[in-house]
Amino acid sequence: MNRALIVIDVQESFRARAEEWAEVDNPKIAEPVNRLVRLARAQGDTVVWVLHAEPGTDTVFDPVLGHVRLMEELDQPLPGEITVQKTSHNAFTTTNLQQQLTERGVTELVLCGIRTEQCVETTTRVGSDLGYRCTFVTDATTTNAIGTLSAAAIIERTEAVLRDRFADIVTVGELEAVASGDAAAAAAE
Repeated sequence: MNRALIVIDVQESFRARAEEWAEVDNPKIAEPVNRLVRLARAQGDTVVWVLHAEPGTDTVFDPVLGHVRLMEELDQPLPGEITVQKTSHNAFTTTNLQQQLTERGVTELVLCGIRTEQCVETTTRVGSDLGYRCTFVTDATTTNAIGTLSAAAIIERTEAVLRDRFADIVTVGELEAVASGDAAAAAAE
């Protein structure tokens, strides 16, 4: 296939900040992400695992502290799947991700992960600018409230600014229905 699932920052670093993690809107983010991973693998899509690192910062994103690793309950990478470690908000700027996708003939991206409006949205925008057809799977993302904006408001805003400009907005269930050939169920969801 020419499609890749990009799993962004679904890592223990976020849970290491217990107070913030307690406020996240979707603490069971691994469940919808695992559904997407299984779907991508079943369809023969490329699966990409992205981890955010801030070396030398002595924060939860400093790799030497041990939190820059995928959440334990995630289906772990299989041999041949891409894993990159980024130091910017998007998965392209500080990695060789674009090169690896190009080598595999990928033209479409399905994106999910942690911080709906930050790293997932930013990667979606950059991916779109690079010419990829992007699909943003909102219910396989999570975030926190920021200031007076609730997590729900942030997610609604992210969907609004991405829709029809940078990405198609879908749910995991819609992708599963399309994959199973049940377009009526996808339209109803």
